[in-house]
Amino acid sequence: MNICVFLSAADLDDRYTRPAREFAELLGKGGHTLVWGGSDKGLMKVVADGVQESGGRLVGVSVDFLHEFVRPGADEMVIAKDLSERKALLLAKSDAVVIMVGGTGTLDEATEILELKKHALHTKPVVLLNTAGFYDGLKQQFLRMDEEGFLPVPLTDLVFFAEDGVGALAHLEESAGVR
Repeated sequence: MNICVFLSAADLDDRYTRPAREFAELLGKGGHTLVWGGSDKGLMKVVADGVQESGGRLVGVSVDFLHEFVRPGADEMVIAKDLSERKALLLAKSDAVVIMVGGTGTLDEATEILELKKHALHTKPVVLLNTAGFYDGLKQQFLRMDEEGFLPVPLTDLVFFAEDGVGALAHLEESAGVR
């Protein structure tokens, strides 16, 4: 399965890097392909290292203004002209999406992917990986949107909230009929 992972390129502490590495190793050992932003720094590097060292493939989609950070040795690397094209390519090259910890770029990617799914412009499973409770506030906001009628489809049809990588991957494999 080609699994798109949206995540930070920042250098983060062990409470984020350790679970990210563990999830990456699960992807690689499972024979999955990581589709990611193509960066060779920060958490993006941690995940790419873990997938590649565990036998998985790497498909990167970077953007022109970040070309100096692309990972050498990826199985495939595409350079998009802008962030909009990058998001579209990441989604097109994937069978499922995992949203890991990140900043405004990751939040932008997450909300766009969910908005597209809300309008049935894709049907790929989306998992929000809530490492160390990072997305507790966002989860609460999504639940409020759902409860108060702001979502035209049930929240459970849009996104699955996982507390760890094992739960995230199990959901994706179940959704794809792998399990």
